Amino acid sequence: MAGFVLAALGLLALRDTVRTPLSTAALVTTWIGAGLVLPYYGAEDFGLHALARRYQDGDSFDLLAAVDTLRNQPLAITTFGVGLLALALGGALAALTVWRSGTLSRPSGLAFGLGLLLFLPQFFTPAPVRVAHGALLATGCAWLALALWRAHPHPTPPPPPTVRQPARAAAR
Repeated sequence: MAGFVLAALGLLALRDTVRTPLSTAALVTTWIGAGLVLPYYGAEDFGLHALARRYQDGDSFDLLAAVDTLRNQPLAITTFGVGLLALALGGALAALTVWRSGTLSRPSGLAFGLGLLLFLPQFFTPAPVRVAHGALLATGCAWLALALWRAHPHPTPPPPPTVRQPARAAAR
């Protein structure tokens, strides 16, 4: 969950580095996508924990049916799906922004964009593919962050003041 927040906030740096309507569209679309998927992940994370705790404490109910109900509630799964599509579009727009920038590493934008673009399809793949997707997304995020860091000028501290030696008295 924190990754979506950090990636969405990180795109502020892209927008500040490449000031174009495309970078703003990438930023806003990714924010919308993150905003739509986070409630689902939050409900799943905290809700499943609460269900498991009640089941562990001896409450009698069909745990798997409750999990299925939580995960597949129609409005929740719809907003989650729309959010993932928005993230995919945001990733594609971010990759295109980086590609057109002429200053940022193109592969960093491609890795980041593909990571977001493939987020929805990776749910329908076996575990090793999902792990590889996570590695791709993490690599893309780190690589793009590094490219953005390098693109921003970092002010250097001023040199230390020079100590002026008092003038020597003129020889008599």
